[in-house]
Amino acid sequence: NSTTSEVSSTSTSFMDTGLNCTIQPKFQTSKILIIVNQYYRIIRSQHYGGGGFQLVRGSTVIQTGPNNATGAQPYHQYLSLNSSAGNSIQMYGRFPITFLDTPNTLSAIVYKTQMACNSSADSSQIRAQYQSTGENGESEMICMKI
Repeated sequence: NSTTSEVSSTSTSFMDTGLNCTIQPKFQTSKILIIVNQYYRIIRSQHYGGGGFQLVRGSTVIQTGPNNATGAQPYHQYLSLNSSAGNSIQMYGRFPITFLDTPNTLSAIVYKTQMACNSSADSSQIRAQYQSTGENGESEMICMKI
């Protein structure tokens, strides 16, 4: 599946990016390989900026970013600029996720990505499928039965 519909958030709580894929396992023991190419833009008006993505099966998080010692930082991307001038920072890119899942079901499964900012201060924002002049904000997800 793919999408070019832009989704934007200023929240530190994870929300859907609009990218999802549905697949039905052939056997109870089937494994599902999920490959994601998630296009994004992260911006903050000053100092530090970051955010990230997680992979969800139904309503269960099955893959998220590295956590700090308290488990409070499930973010994949983080950029630190110490600018006393308060200049804005921006990151653009494609975030890859590859995950081999063992769902243990014969029912159809919906996989999706979610995103969040690491801070809500200083006009932090994360956008999936960012669309602007000259930008190709398409994200893709492939699900394969193994």
